[in-house]
Amino acid sequence: MTTTIDRAYAAARDRYASLGVDTDRALKTLATISISINCWQGDDVRGFEEPAEGLSSGGIQVTGGYPGRARTIPELQADLEKALSLIPGRHRVNLHAMYGDFGGRRIDRDSIQADHFRGWVDWARSTRVHLDFNATCFAHDRAESGFTLSSLDDATRRFWIEHVRRCREISAHIGRVQQGVCIHNLWIPDGTKDLTVSRAAHREHLKNSLNTIFATSFDRGEMKDAVEGKLFGIGSEAFVVGSHEFYLAYALIRGIMPCIDMGHFHPTESVADKVSAIFPFCSELLFHVSRGVRWDSDHVVTMNDETRALMEEIVRGGYLSRVHLALDFFDASINRVGAWVIGTRATQRALLAALLEPTERLRTMEVEGNLFGRLALLEEMKAMPAGAIWDRFCVSENVPPGETWLEEILRYERDVLRKRT
Repeated sequence: MTTTIDRAYAAARDRYASLGVDTDRALKTLATISISINCWQGDDVRGFEEPAEGLSSGGIQVTGGYPGRARTIPELQADLEKALSLIPGRHRVNLHAMYGDFGGRRIDRDSIQADHFRGWVDWARSTRVHLDFNATCFAHDRAESGFTLSSLDDATRRFWIEHVRRCREISAHIGRVQQGVCIHNLWIPDGTKDLTVSRAAHREHLKNSLNTIFATSFDRGEMKDAVEGKLFGIGSEAFVVGSHEFYLAYALIRGIMPCIDMGHFHPTESVADKVSAIFPFCSELLFHVSRGVRWDSDHVVTMNDETRALMEEIVRGGYLSRVHLALDFFDASINRVGAWVIGTRATQRALLAALLEPTERLRTMEVEGNLFGRLALLEEMKAMPAGAIWDRFCVSENVPPGETWLEEILRYERDVLRKRT
């Protein structure tokens, strides 16, 4: 097979070279891009707290009951290792605070410490991945009202402020130990199902809570902050406190990364268009790559038009060094390990397609007013042999090319996942 792939790559390389595209350089660039893989796909966003609350709150929902869900930290780590073995390149793992090793004891969110994640840090070191981190402001009895950092209740706000404060400390600790930045992302589910009179009060409370949280600064070589807005959630259809506008304004004022989730906007709204609109005013952006189907449903990422458009805008604007890419989806109706592989490889393939675009030639056409030529070339690029370039990348990274990885997932399901009861 390698000989066939080499021949196909040589032919494809010549095709792209005729358009001024260096495929070898594109692959070298692709190999440097790490994607933060979401741990919560592996266990249906349950976490390992005692007792495990699951998604009892937060405006999000997991559907399906496919066999093989990870039930313990070692099982989740083994599943991640299997997925990583089938994904080319070196990547990151994104943890939520609810995934700590709490020793079977009830450790409330305002009491978690870095020691509860020591096992994850050791595992990451042995697996040669870096970790990112998230506060978990949902699936908790203090989130049942629908409000956390923006609650009108002082005690509730204090509880969640302390939780996020500790999560930032844990993130900084992880960054120091792994000798590479750990991104801490903050998303809260706060909002209401129907008409809301106290919008201003809730948003003022959220701003004050954030001010308290971010009053403490950390070495940006160890930890970077991001804040994530949202359009709506289940149970918060009418009002979301931390909207895109709220967090974008706050992030720009405070010098914090905005986190742009592809599922957190109106279905007809272009996330790709936001890239060049925001970057003139901030230094870095975090993107949660997801796929909404009719709503923010966190479907497994595919190489669809939206994913491709986002990667094109990132590459065309020269923003690759200023962008952080993370996955955010969960689907319990299919093999969970396979979902990781599909989503990560799809994101990489969309990025590769953008790197293989003859951007300078297209830009010249645009400047010269040759808009017909620009459109025609963009259309012709859709039929170019990018698959041959991708297969070469997989082989060079010692992972299965094409569809050959499917058999490995089915074997793992038969030998490991279906034995879990």
